[in-house]
Amino acid sequence: MAHEIHSMAYVGAAPWHGLGNKLTPQQPLEVWQQAAGMDWQIETSPVRFFNGSATLHSFPEQCVLHRSDSHAPLAVVSARFQVVQPREILEFYRDLTEVSGFQLETAGVLKGGKKFWALAKTGQSTVLKGNDRINGYLLLATACDGTLATTAQFTSVRVVCNNTLHIALGDNDGAVKVSHRTVFDADAVKRQLGIAVSSWDGFMIRMKAMADRKVTDSQAEAFFHKVLSASGTVPATDKAFKTLMEELQTGQGADLSSAKGTAWGLVSAVTGYVDHGKRARSADHRLDSAWFGPGAQLKQAAWNEAVKLVA
Repeated sequence: MAHEIHSMAYVGAAPWHGLGNKLTPQQPLEVWQQAAGMDWQIETSPVRFFNGSATLHSFPEQCVLHRSDSHAPLAVVSARFQVVQPREILEFYRDLTEVSGFQLETAGVLKGGKKFWALAKTGQSTVLKGNDRINGYLLLATACDGTLATTAQFTSVRVVCNNTLHIALGDNDGAVKVSHRTVFDADAVKRQLGIAVSSWDGFMIRMKAMADRKVTDSQAEAFFHKVLSASGTVPATDKAFKTLMEELQTGQGADLSSAKGTAWGLVSAVTGYVDHGKRARSADHRLDSAWFGPGAQLKQAAWNEAVKLVA
């Protein structure tokens, strides 16, 4: 099946089934913009229609968003909709990469331009026992089709298998979200994120506790049943349960001491299932689900249940 990721650029190992244009590190944002397919703008046009005659009418409360390069339609939205441009997503990282030591790692466009993102390594990192390295990232994404507010989210990546997991801050989802009813203020978002940077330490403390928490096979079975039931995003079928158990026992990194027979291994099995094992119509849908949709909810449910095991 042909993939639907419109375009992507990356540095390092190829993500998401090898799709995208590979860049060397430390490229300027202008290079990223072109390689990631984000060198276009969202334009706005009024909605007009024929009412069965040759007379053209307008509908002032709504407008059509379309690409400046291909003029492909993206969405019909309220006239009050505040557009965030692809270049604004990359520009968000300019001072972070030039001054604060962040490094862009992936950026791209989903669903023909309806959704786009950039992901940067923060420089935060830790190693669990067995040389299981976890790196910290900052994800910024938006959509113009009403499916996603402009969202800045701290994210972790398990290097051995490129599994992603959003970093929860306390009892919330750790994201700063800006509705399309308001203007996106990058500086305000960064100020809000500044409070959250320290959350990495708390996240690592819990993750290391999970790596030390031993679990039995029966506890693993009960865990997966709870996660599937709690998330409500994947039917708690025998097939889903069996796949999760296989991921726990033979998935990438399952043999590391941090994951083998531990609560961290349970979380890693779920993230591996979502990011790589669960059936998806395309790489586009898999990434979208894993970061923003049902897959992200399933991962969050796994994290919440694992936290209970180490409380």
